[in-house]
Amino acid sequence: MSATRASWGHLCPGGGGTLVALAVTAFGVTSSGRENPPDIGETEARSGATAQGQLQDGTVTGTGSATPLPPGGRAEGTEGTPPPRLPVSLSPQFAQYAEIVNFTLPNGTTRSGQVLEVMGAKAIVQVFEGTSGIDAKATTCEFTGDILRTPVSEDMLGEPVFNGSAKPIDSGPPVMAEDFLDINGQPINPHGRIYPEEMIQTGISPIDVMNSIARGQKIPIFSAAGLPHNEIAAQICRQAGLVKKSKDVVDFHEDNFAIVFAAMGVNMETARFFKSDFEQNGSMENVCLFLNLANDPTIERIITPRLALTTAEFLAYQCEKHVLVILTDMSSYAEALREVSAAREEVPGRRGFPGYMYTDLATIYERAGRVEGRNGSITQIPILTMPNDDITHPIPDLTGFITEGQIYVDRQLHNRQIYPPINVLPSLSRLMKSAIGEGMTRKDHGDVSNQLYACYAIGKDVQAMKAVVGEEALSADDLLYLEFLHKFEKHFISQGPYENRSIFESLDIGWQLLRIFPKQLLKRIPENILAEFYPREAKAPEQGTAL
Repeated sequence: MSATRASWGHLCPGGGGTLVALAVTAFGVTSSGRENPPDIGETEARSGATAQGQLQDGTVTGTGSATPLPPGGRAEGTEGTPPPRLPVSLSPQFAQYAEIVNFTLPNGTTRSGQVLEVMGAKAIVQVFEGTSGIDAKATTCEFTGDILRTPVSEDMLGEPVFNGSAKPIDSGPPVMAEDFLDINGQPINPHGRIYPEEMIQTGISPIDVMNSIARGQKIPIFSAAGLPHNEIAAQICRQAGLVKKSKDVVDFHEDNFAIVFAAMGVNMETARFFKSDFEQNGSMENVCLFLNLANDPTIERIITPRLALTTAEFLAYQCEKHVLVILTDMSSYAEALREVSAAREEVPGRRGFPGYMYTDLATIYERAGRVEGRNGSITQIPILTMPNDDITHPIPDLTGFITEGQIYVDRQLHNRQIYPPINVLPSLSRLMKSAIGEGMTRKDHGDVSNQLYACYAIGKDVQAMKAVVGEEALSADDLLYLEFLHKFEKHFISQGPYENRSIFESLDIGWQLLRIFPKQLLKRIPENILAEFYPREAKAPEQGTAL
C-alpha cells in the first residue's frame, strides 16, 4: 500500500528570542481513502539557542506511529519544538500557499500559523505567536484550507484594544464580527481611484502651508530615535480637519471620522502615550488600536499593519468613514521582515534586508486612497525611525519611492528646543498642488509656499557662509535673509503642541515674515498677488470645518 507523503513544519522566532526551523515528515492516506499503517516520522531541526538568535545546526531523528484520521478528513496532528517522536496524520490534500494552520496546545491555548512555502509534498509553516512552549507530543494542528482572514466590525472602534493578531487584550466584551476579510485586501483598479483633492488641515504651519496633505494621501514621517514623532502624530490626530471649500457646507461630519492605529515593536511607554492621548481628547470612541509590543513575537509584526489596513478598508468603503491610519514603527516592521527572511535562508539584499522589501512595503502603502462610488477614504501616515539619522537607509529610501512625499523631523531643530522640529527643505508633499489654491484654501497659497521655500534655502546658505567669513562680510540682502531664517524658525515652524492654527492664520504668518523683504526680492510671487496681499495687515482668520 503506497502512502501519500507530506512534510509540514514551521519557521518563526521563538518566545525566548530563539529561531526554530522544523520540518516534520508525516503520513496521510492512500488514494483509495484507506488509512495508512504506522510508519516512521523524521524530524530535522535547526535552532538558535543563543539569545542573539544565531543559528546552530543539528539533526534529531526518531520513530513514531500515525494516528487515525478524524471524521470528515480534517487534518490534525502534532507539531512543536524538536522532539524525537512526532505522530502525525493528514488528509489526502496537500497544503496551499498562505493556508492557515491552527495549533492547540496541551493547556488549551491556541496559536495560528501560515504556510509560507510548498515544494511538492513539503511545506513550511510559520507560527505567528512564536513556538515557545509547544509540546510535540500533546499539541494538535489543524489545516483550515483557508487564507488568513480577520473579523471586522464597526464595534471595533472604542474601548476594545487588540494585539498584533487582532485578538482583544483587555477585559471588554467580545466584538461580534460583521464580516471576515482577507488581510491582504483586494487590488484596486487604478481607473477606479479618485485623485485626492481635499486638503486636510492639521493645524501645524510647516505642514499646512508648505507640505499640504490631501485626503487619501500616503505621507510618512521620517524621524529618528529620541525625536518627538509620536507627539506630532498625536497632534495631527487631535487637530485634523477639512478646509471649508468655497464657504459651502461640507458633507463630511465629525461622526464620519475614524483613526486606526497600529503599533509594531513599540515599548509600553509609546503605547500608553497614544492611548492616554486619545482618551484625553475624547476621540477614543473613534479609534481602533492594534498593539504589537516589543516583547511580543516578531513574526506577529508582519501581519499587524495588514490587519489594521483591512479594518480601515472596511470602515472606509463599507461604513463610509474617513479613516486616518497611523503605522508606527515601520522600521520595526522592516527589521522583522529581515529576521524572517534570514531565518528562511533567503538571499539578502542591501544591508541584509530581503530583495522583495520594496514590493512588500508597497502592498501596505498602496492601500491608501479613495475609490469611486464610496464616500470613505484612507489617509496613511506611517512613522519610521531612520537608523543613525540616515535618510539613505533602505527603509526610508524605499518608503520615499512608494509614498507621496515625506515629513522630515530634524534633530538639529529639536536640539534647539523648536517644536515641531520639521525641516521643510527635505520634506515634500507630491499631492499638495491639487489640494490648494483658490476655491480650496486661498489663491496665494502656492506662491507663498514657493517664496518661503526660496527664502529659507537662501537663509541656510547665508548662515553657512557667515560661519566662514563672519557677519561683517555679509551684504545688506544677506542680513535680511539671515533675519528671515531666525524669525521663520521661531515664529512659523515653532508652535505649541496644543496650538491649532488654521491654514489662513499660517498664511498670514508667512506674509508677515515675507514683509521683511522689499517687493523686488519676492521674485516667486506674481505682481497681482503681491499687490493684494503684501500691503495689508493680517485679517481675522477664516475657519475650517471639522473632519
